[in-house]
Formats: sequence, structure tokens, C-alpha cells
Amino acid sequence: MKTLAPDDRLLTYAQAAEILNTTPRFPRRLVEERRIRFVKVGRFVRIPESALRAFIAAGLVEPITLHGQTTRRAA
Repeated sequence: MKTLAPDDRLLTYAQAAEILNTTPRFPRRLVEERRIRFVKVGRFVRIPESALRAFIAAGLVEPITLHGQTTRRAA
């Protein structure tokens, strides 16, 4: 069972959307599809800031680096 760190902020949908630069509908859908961890506090749903950071890190795509090759240009 995972636990939350004592200093882990619990974010509302609006706060999570602000960090993700989306509408509140997107974090709401992430919770509904169980694609991100969340906490139920009574009837309220909160997203731990650490879960949001992990979701962002999981989607990070590193750039391709070309070693010793020149890039081609379109004519």
C-alpha cells in the first residue's frame, strides 16, 4: 500500500489543470480512467502533487540526437 508524504499537497481539479495547462476536464478524465493516482476525501477527489509530477515524467519524450550525421535540408 502506497502512502502520501506528509508534505504532499492535495490538488483540486482546477489546480491540477493549471499545472498541466489544460482545462479541469482533463484531470477529471485522468481520474475517471484511473490513469493517475487520486485520494478520496469524503465526497471530494484530490490529486496528490507527487502523482501529477509522476504522470508528467512518464510522458516525457527525450529528443533524438544524431552523432556524426549532418541533418538534411529540404530544397
